[in-house]
Amino acid sequence: MPRKKLPIGIQTFREIREDGCYYVDKTAFALQLIEEGKYYFLSRPRRFGKSLFIDTLAELFAGNETLFRGLAAHGKWDWKRRYPVIRISFADGVLDDRQALDERISEILADNERILDVRGEHASIAGRFGELIRLAAERHGERVVVLIDEYDKPILDSLTRPDVAREVRDGLRNLYSVIKGHDAHIRFAMLTGVSKFSKVSLFSGLNNLNDITLDGRYSAICGYTDENVDTVFAPELSGLDRDEIRQWYNGYNWTGTSVYNPFDLLLLFQKREFRPYWFETGTPTFLIDLLTRRQVWLPELGQLETDAELLSTFEVDNIATEALMFQAGYLTIDEEINLDGNWFYRLRYPNREVFQSLHASLLNAWTPQGQPVTRQRMSLYRLLLANDFSGLQGLFTAFFAGIPHDWYRNNPIAQYEGYYASVFYSHFAALGLDVRLEDATSHGRIDMAVLFNGQVYLFEFKVVELVPEGKALQQIRERGYAEKYRARGEPIHLIGVEFSRERRSVVGFEVE
Repeated sequence: MPRKKLPIGIQTFREIREDGCYYVDKTAFALQLIEEGKYYFLSRPRRFGKSLFIDTLAELFAGNETLFRGLAAHGKWDWKRRYPVIRISFADGVLDDRQALDERISEILADNERILDVRGEHASIAGRFGELIRLAAERHGERVVVLIDEYDKPILDSLTRPDVAREVRDGLRNLYSVIKGHDAHIRFAMLTGVSKFSKVSLFSGLNNLNDITLDGRYSAICGYTDENVDTVFAPELSGLDRDEIRQWYNGYNWTGTSVYNPFDLLLLFQKREFRPYWFETGTPTFLIDLLTRRQVWLPELGQLETDAELLSTFEVDNIATEALMFQAGYLTIDEEINLDGNWFYRLRYPNREVFQSLHASLLNAWTPQGQPVTRQRMSLYRLLLANDFSGLQGLFTAFFAGIPHDWYRNNPIAQYEGYYASVFYSHFAALGLDVRLEDATSHGRIDMAVLFNGQVYLFEFKVVELVPEGKALQQIRERGYAEKYRARGEPIHLIGVEFSRERRSVVGFEVE
C-alpha cells in the first residue's frame, strides 16, 4: 500500500477526502445513528475526532455523494435528498462572560441564516434559533439537521470562576432548550462535547437525548481501533514496535472496543518517536489543582470504582474526581459491573502516555519549586538499572530532606498523611515503569511492585507515626507478597522504606 498524507489537525471531512489523506471510515456509525433514532449526545475527550465526525454527518445530510465513494455509507444513502444543516460550534476562542457568549451565539445564528438563505424577525436568541429551524425547513422542503460541536466548552473555560460558569451555563441552556420545541421541523440532532452536564442543569426540557457515551456499540465511533492501525495505517508501521504502540497509546474504552487517540498516532507516524503528544497539548492546570486541593491518594487513582450516575455527573458546583478524570480522558473504563440492575464501573489509566505524564505533572506540582525533580527521576532509573539500593536510599533521603520547612508549613498537601507515599509512588509512575499495587487503600503506606529490567522490586512504604518502626520489611514477608511473583523466575528484591512525618526524613531502608 502506498503511503498517504497524515491528516494531523484536519477536522474537515472534505479536505481529508479530496486531499487523499488517510481516513478511518466512520460512516457506518453515522448510518446506524440515523436509522435508530433522532436525538443524540456524545461525550469524548479532547482531540478524539468529535469535530470530524460532526463534519462527516453534515456532508452526508448535505448529499455530497462524491466524498463518500468507497465508504460504507455510499451505497446505502439516498443522495437525491438534501437536508438543511444548522451547525453550531464553540470550539474557537474563549468566551469570558455571558455577554460574550450571547454575542457569539448571535454571530453563529447569523452565519447559518446566511448559508441557508433565511431571515426571521425575532431578536432574542431563543426566538431567533427557533425561527431559523422552522424557516430553514420551509425554505428547503426538508426537515432540519442540527449539529452542535463542543457544546460545553464555554462552561469549561470558566470553571475556575464558578459565578461566570453558572451564567454561561444558563445562556447555553437558553439556546439548547429550543430544540425540543421544534421537533416537527427536525430530522436529526446531535450534540458533542467533553463533559456531560445533567439534563436538569443544562438541557432543561431537552430530555429526549439518547446518550451514547457508554453504549458499547459506539465505543469506537471516535478514535482508531487496533484493526484500523493494522489495515488503514499499515504503510506507517515499518520500523515501529507494534506492541510498544499499543502500550503507549491504546486502551481508551467506553464499554466496547478499545481505541487509540488519533492525535497521538498521527504524530507518532510523522515523528517516529514515542512521546506524550496528546497529553502535552493542554492538560488543564484546573485538574492538577483540583487533585492537589482534594489531597487525592495518588496510588489509588488508577483503581477507582464508581457508579453510572456519578460517572456521568458534571456540575459547576459539584465535580466528582472520578467524573472529571474519566470525561477528560485521564481514566477510562476497565470493567462494567451489573449488580442486580445497578451499574458500576472500575476505572483505570488508558495507557502509558497518560499514566506516566499525569504523574510527572503531579510530581512537579507536589514538590517545592527548585527541587530537581527531573534529575531525580533520571537518577532513580539509573539506580534501579544498577540495583544500587544504597543509592536509592540516598536519593529519597535527599529528596524529602530537601523540602524547605516553610514550604512544608505553608502547604497543606505536605501535611497530608498520604503525601509521602504518593510522591514516592509518583517517582516510579512518572518514569512509565510497570508499577503494580497490592494495597492502595491505606493513606499512610503502600505495597508496590515494580517490574523492570527482568527483575521484581517489592516495596513497602510507611509513615512511622502511623505504623511502628521496623515493620515495613516485616510486613512484606508476613504477607507472602513475593509468592505471586516467583513463577516469573526473576530475581525478587524486598525493600522496606520507613519515613518520619515529624522529622521529614527516611528513617528506615531495609533490603532483602
